Amino acid sequence: IEGETGTGKELVARAIHQASHRKEFPFIAVNCAGLTESLVASQLFGHKRGAFTGAVSDQQGLIEAAEGGTLFLDEIGDIPLTVQTSLLRVLQEWEITRLGESRLRKVNVRVLAATHHNLANDVSAGTFRADLLYRIRVGRVLLPALRERREDIPLLISHFLNQYRATTGRPVEAVSNEALRLLMAYAWPGNVRELKHAIEFAVIRCPQTIIGPQDLPPEVLNQDERLPAASSEDITLSPDDDKEKILAALKQTGGNRSAAAKLLGIARLTLYRRMSRLGIPARRKTSSI
Repeated sequence: IEGETGTGKELVARAIHQASHRKEFPFIAVNCAGLTESLVASQLFGHKRGAFTGAVSDQQGLIEAAEGGTLFLDEIGDIPLTVQTSLLRVLQEWEITRLGESRLRKVNVRVLAATHHNLANDVSAGTFRADLLYRIRVGRVLLPALRERREDIPLLISHFLNQYRATTGRPVEAVSNEALRLLMAYAWPGNVRELKHAIEFAVIRCPQTIIGPQDLPPEVLNQDERLPAASSEDITLSPDDDKEKILAALKQTGGNRSAAAKLLGIARLTLYRRMSRLGIPARRKTSSI
């Protein structure tokens, strides 16, 4: 699962787990970033008493703990090379050896991995094993940044409002048009995670039922460069209206989808997703538009 920090990679992993026959078994997530080599190995594979200083008892690793279920390795690119070798063996043989012992233990888990950077570049730099990359990249999920799918922002805002209204008990029901304009214009370097925290911040601050600009985090309220934001009418376009706008843009650009996306003020990937959702063929003759 590939995407910038905050795009929701763990949420996708959990959704995959919940949609599978393994959903009744554990889902275990481990963030590999910032852990030392010995700590990563101990966490993943477990250890025997006396395997290292502080190992006062036998300890099951996370791979064993996820038996029958899913192990989610977040930021897999940060795993040390020596541990990558052991992980590759697990994915090839489905067996582990705890630190400090020689016994092989069979395991039955699904392994999902995530990264926020290009692992192919890490392979070229010598910091990630090529054979491990080939093993884990049997299926890829690419998560676009929030700035590339701004049309999702109103839906996400509504979801987070419902969530925080339930957890905080505050009667906040919606955001004002001006607050929405600022939220739509912000670049969201922290992606969905940052938006979620921004809505939580606003719900806590808001003294009324409608979130206004004054309730938003300072970085959203005081942004220096504001991207052109869609009006409330644009946000609530019906599928038919949306399809007409896309077809008109394609006609105006002679079927050039990159130019059409620029004309519509959206990312090319967003245009592709809308075309697919609306049933617009990927390749159209200009005369048929």
